[in-house]
Amino acid sequence: MIYLDSAATTFQKPPAVVRAMNEAMASMTSPGRGEYGPSARASKTLLALREEAADLFHVGDPERVVLTTSATHGLNIAIRTLVRPGCTVLLTGWEHNAVTRPLAAIPEVRLRTIRAPIFRPDRFLEELDRELDREVDVMICTHVSNVFGYLLPVKEIADRCRQREIPLIVDAAQSAGLLPVDLEGWGAAFVAMPGHKGLYGPQGTGLLLCGTTGDPILAGGTGSESRRQEMPDFLPDRLEAGTHNVPGAAGLLAGLRFVRRKTPKELLRHEIRLKNLAADGLARLPGVQVFHSQSHQSGVLSFRIPGKDPGQVGDWLSQRGVALRTGLHCAPAAHESAGTLETGTLRVSFSAFNTPKEVERFLGILARLP
Repeated sequence: MIYLDSAATTFQKPPAVVRAMNEAMASMTSPGRGEYGPSARASKTLLALREEAADLFHVGDPERVVLTTSATHGLNIAIRTLVRPGCTVLLTGWEHNAVTRPLAAIPEVRLRTIRAPIFRPDRFLEELDRELDREVDVMICTHVSNVFGYLLPVKEIADRCRQREIPLIVDAAQSAGLLPVDLEGWGAAFVAMPGHKGLYGPQGTGLLLCGTTGDPILAGGTGSESRRQEMPDFLPDRLEAGTHNVPGAAGLLAGLRFVRRKTPKELLRHEIRLKNLAADGLARLPGVQVFHSQSHQSGVLSFRIPGKDPGQVGDWLSQRGVALRTGLHCAPAAHESAGTLETGTLRVSFSAFNTPKEVERFLGILARLP
């Protein structure tokens, strides 16, 4: 199989990730629940994960790295902490449903969306300045569009929000492990990310970087302050109720170490090289529309073939050993911004384990589409 859907989940994992999870299953129990060996080993693993993430993502205190089940989990915490009924929230226009659905569940929230063309950060910043001069209580920024790989100018967004004292939530689902993520430098209230994409960890893991304490959306045991019936008021315990996914955390720690060894810069360079190869090949096929930018795009690439249903094309490719994503990709707002809401797109995305030869094979198969 040619796997081209790493923007959803990196399928091929570093062998160290699998080994770490197996070792955790065989040698660890619940952290913070006992002084005996298996519990202590679990506590040590979780601390190492927090320290590794804090160093990579510029979090001053490792205790501000909260373990979650996904970026969606982290975004729900962030949104429920900062957004109250009646708030005005500014969006970039490229948001995933992991942002928009939690907002829709809060009564009387006023949403404003920046309207600017795809791959035009200059126009985006012009519109951003106009919108921020109006009333805004919270801004939520998608760092990279999961549909189009569009790189949003997050540093400039963060600078403008900080100048106006507007809390900022960053969705780093498509950027963590590839692009610089800087909680302290951005001055963000929260940055949410999954473990199973660019960090090469297992599904069911994620991290929430906390510039502020946060309100829990789940209550339960923490192994600390057990007499109290309120959740602890300190991190990470306040946001980590219940038993941790220790094998998942061990796998994510191994994934983070893989990323740091390879370096995000080199991983991104590899993905962009493959993306450019795919974009050039797709552009040579008759009738194919490619959403491509040389300068403002990650290793995520969308395309469509007018007159052909993306789902049917994706199914045809699947039968020939190519795995890619089709449809709206859980991000109708992004499609609305790009004008593809009615059709959706086909999306290819890459990882450290893809090769140029696989891209050429994919293009050769697609060229035979009836």
